[in-house]
Amino acid sequence: MSGAGLFVAQFRREWIASLRSLQEAFNPLVFLFLAVTLFALGVGVQPEVLGGIAPGVIWVLVLLANLLALDGMFRRDFDDGTLEQLVLLGRPLFLPVLAKMAAQWCLTGLAMTVLAPLAALLLYLPAGVVDTAMLTLLAGSPALTLFGAVGAALTVALRRGGVLLALLVLPLYVPTLIFGAGAIDLAMAGSDVSAQIYLLTAISMLAVTVAPFAAQAALRIGLEQA
Repeated sequence: MSGAGLFVAQFRREWIASLRSLQEAFNPLVFLFLAVTLFALGVGVQPEVLGGIAPGVIWVLVLLANLLALDGMFRRDFDDGTLEQLVLLGRPLFLPVLAKMAAQWCLTGLAMTVLAPLAALLLYLPAGVVDTAMLTLLAGSPALTLFGAVGAALTVALRRGGVLLALLVLPLYVPTLIFGAGAIDLAMAGSDVSAQIYLLTAISMLAVTVAPFAAQAALRIGLEQA
């Protein structure tokens, strides 16, 4: 099987597995919706208050929802032995790893980007900056998935690695969080946000370049120690 064929086959396999366990796939989206709703109810219904803090709230909740989905990213394949078979194939492991990352982003980052207008409505984000919020999520969410996948690979052999995963991944999320929320704040002030969008895109491109190989090395280490 060629490299492209291996990528496509793994991507298709991830989608089929997700369709068979829709509850697991929808958990991050349900968490995002409930967290946004509870935050709006807890703070109050003053539009000026919620609108002012909405950029940071949206990005923090997207970050946490993405983190919620990471623990099971490689866990299922590790438990049933599929991950070990991928390592023994003799083909570049980073291709199926990259396919898993792409499928994970479609189920979390892309889906949350599509749901961003609903979150903006609940938090009274000005309608004129909703498109900017979606653009920042589209540019920055791949970095969340890719960097998070490295942490998931490092903790795949640990039965209770959720806390360690958060400690490993959250520092890597800080630049994306700062530029993402900052871009929405600047848009609300009427300023140009091109620089922030370019920086988010650059971070995601760096993650695409580095994360698959880092996750590949982490998975090999985890399998050796299991």
